[in-house]
Amino acid sequence: MITGAVLRDAIISASNNITNHRQEVDSLNVFPVPDGDTGTNMCMTMDSAARELAVLPDDVTISAVAKTTSSAMLRGARGNSGVILSLIFRGISKGLKGKDEAEPRDLLLALSYGVESAYKAVMKPTEGTILTVVRLAARDGAAYGSEHKEADIAEVWEAVCIGAEEALETTPELLPVLKKAGVIDSGGKGLCYAFRGMLSVFEGNGIIANEADGDAAKKKDDLPEEEVIKKYDYRLEYKIKRNENKNVPTLKAYLKSVGANVKVKEKDGIMTVALATDEPGPVMVEAMKLGTLIGSEIENLNLMREEERKAEINAKAGDRHEPVEPVNEIGFVAVAAGDGLKQMFEEIGADLVVSGGQTMNPSTEDILNAVEATPAKTVFVLPNNKNIIMAAEQSAPLSSRNVIVLPTMSVPQGITAMMNYDPDMSIDDNHLAMKKAIDNVGTAQVTFAARDSLIDGKAVKQGQILGMENGSITVIEDDIVDAAFKTTKHLCKKATEYITIFYGEGATEEDAAKLEEMIKDKYKDIEVTVLPGGQPVYHFIISVE
Repeated sequence: MITGAVLRDAIISASNNITNHRQEVDSLNVFPVPDGDTGTNMCMTMDSAARELAVLPDDVTISAVAKTTSSAMLRGARGNSGVILSLIFRGISKGLKGKDEAEPRDLLLALSYGVESAYKAVMKPTEGTILTVVRLAARDGAAYGSEHKEADIAEVWEAVCIGAEEALETTPELLPVLKKAGVIDSGGKGLCYAFRGMLSVFEGNGIIANEADGDAAKKKDDLPEEEVIKKYDYRLEYKIKRNENKNVPTLKAYLKSVGANVKVKEKDGIMTVALATDEPGPVMVEAMKLGTLIGSEIENLNLMREEERKAEINAKAGDRHEPVEPVNEIGFVAVAAGDGLKQMFEEIGADLVVSGGQTMNPSTEDILNAVEATPAKTVFVLPNNKNIIMAAEQSAPLSSRNVIVLPTMSVPQGITAMMNYDPDMSIDDNHLAMKKAIDNVGTAQVTFAARDSLIDGKAVKQGQILGMENGSITVIEDDIVDAAFKTTKHLCKKATEYITIFYGEGATEEDAAKLEEMIKDKYKDIEVTVLPGGQPVYHFIISVE
């Protein structure tokens, strides 16, 4: 039987295993752009559950563990991969509902519910993704369980893991874009690491350790100030008049075993010792074996931590979105990164702007909090990024408002949607009009290659400039202005009337002015506007209408 404590530890282990391989999963992104963050999104989604599970007692029921996991992951889900992962565990929670303990077949059935939940949530399920991996993993686990009815959970889950890994290897054959890029599906790879993390506990090998914690422990003897405050309870300094025949190296070795940032100096027979430690008493006792204590100072770092915590809470208070009464009929929540883009959305009517976009996908809870803080009965949410749409959609059933998610895949689409809102029209008519409007917007984006890669057979070196047309890389250049001009030119049509250039990180006002001049020279009848977007990662985001 699988107890609640076992499943709790298995999910914590899964979270740690994804975290340990986060960068590897991130690197499997099809395009070499700097926002390949599948691994990051998955580990942050799972970590939201691991934090809540860590405080559950050993006598917790398996149903309570599954419910806690589902709820935490739903609220903490980031990016499409994180949302799908949360849906898998939502289905597992459904299958384990009401159970104190579970048999292996119960967990297999629950996993099949997870597959069903994930597929239902995706409007157009694509094979060759995490969906394929979880479906075939559940199938192979169920087949093994049927053939080996007395098998324990370790044997059954090993079959699940093998099924997932074999399915992962087929993803390039099912999805041409993966094959062209020479990679396997990143979300599927992350899921394999999660399942292997669970297996470690089921096999009796315990929770896989978070390697980040291990790395910090290895460097305990040389920590930066902020880490000292975070990890230790006391900072201690004392002076000893040393007896000549006492062994100082032995003391140093002891101090390093119980503390960090150990410093020992001696002058005129007086030895000064400083360190951070959790054990000031034993340290002082050991020190006095060398001679006579002539002075000491002890600083309680717990008090410093508490002051820092209060300061952090106060600093964040201004950014928190507190729920408000829905006094208006219509409101808007937009997602954008960069002061200029945030200001733009606020000027055209957004009630709240959630910070996020490339490399920083907000969670479902982030979006939900913004919706609840919008004083409107119906709230339109503009994700403005294809990897945020699913998280936004998950906020709708959790909200007390009527939430309508417009599938805006870029900032220009979000701006156009809001510009086409008509307060004299009904909600349904506005919804339809805004959806139609975003279809007429072309988006050019200019960023840099985060790694060496191949794009349509062309070699791309890390640091080269990439031009993207509506999400597809079409231009490879060495200059951001040239890349922006070529990408924009590809999107211009006879009917194009407006071009808006938002310049961000890595682009100057002079770069933007040069690009504006090049476009005006080429297209005499198109109105061009230049605005500071302040967006990270992307040098230019350009709207073509």
